[in-house]
Amino acid sequence: MHRTRREVLAGIGIATLTAATSPLLKAQSTTCPFRLAVINDEITQDFERACQIVSHDFGLSWIELRAMWGKNVTDLTDKEIAETNKILAAHNLRVTDIASPLFKTDWPGAPLSKQSEHRDQFHADFDAAAQDHLLDRCIALAKAFNTDRIRCFDYWRLDDVKPYRAAINAKLQDAAARCEKHGLILLLENEMSCNTATGEEAAATLAAIPNKNFMLNWDPGNAAAIGSTPYPNGYDLLPKHRIGHCHCKDVVRHPDGKYDWAPVGSGIIDWVGQLRALKNQGYHYAVSLETHWRGAGTPEASTRISFAGLKKTLTQAGISC
Repeated sequence: MHRTRREVLAGIGIATLTAATSPLLKAQSTTCPFRLAVINDEITQDFERACQIVSHDFGLSWIELRAMWGKNVTDLTDKEIAETNKILAAHNLRVTDIASPLFKTDWPGAPLSKQSEHRDQFHADFDAAAQDHLLDRCIALAKAFNTDRIRCFDYWRLDDVKPYRAAINAKLQDAAARCEKHGLILLLENEMSCNTATGEEAAATLAAIPNKNFMLNWDPGNAAAIGSTPYPNGYDLLPKHRIGHCHCKDVVRHPDGKYDWAPVGSGIIDWVGQLRALKNQGYHYAVSLETHWRGAGTPEASTRISFAGLKKTLTQAGISC
């Protein structure tokens, strides 16, 4: 059942929405165990506007970089990198990671994935031959933006990945080794359109690639979208010390099996339990809002509502942020 914007607002609470986006909240709580953040282009392609909202309206100190000014972060010119850093400094924001499209492409020699031509790549389209160069670019960007983390994927999802899984793992392991030389962490996101989509699959991939700097960007929303139960089922299988980043969004499922995105706290994911479990395990890296839901009409308005839902969920989990 689709929810109207009025129903969503009522479920989250207008008071919570107002409090969570108040300009009076100038600084993130020092008691917050997480690096609470937002992916910048989930708000707007206007990078300065996004930073103003994250820092001033949401009161956060962290932001995740993916795309701005209509281009992927990996395509920024030297001048644009300098301008981005200037804006970050003006708003006292630090970068959680480079949310790159690394390895979000077809595995060479495999049958064409059903996902390869139908996914939003966030202003990035790099084929398999470009991946080594793209990794070099991501390493340079991590240094430029003073972060130790680069996000990646493991190629568009195949109907049968088994014949190619060992080679894919070898490619990821090589990339992790290259990152390690620069003191960087490579984060694999479980993505429903790629070959590691669920907690179960993520546990297997992590077991196959033991590099300490190869960690998981845990995304319960992506796992739920493909039909898995991310918490507690998928999460319980994960090596907790290998979780190095977390994306936060929510999902509603329909009787026909299809899904829609939803504001955090209004879907099927047990975010209260998940956030509490992360805190209890001692997780202290990013929890980054990746809204995706657009039910409020604009990305900015939708992100404001979803951020309010995240703040309410954190409170319900007994977490002060």
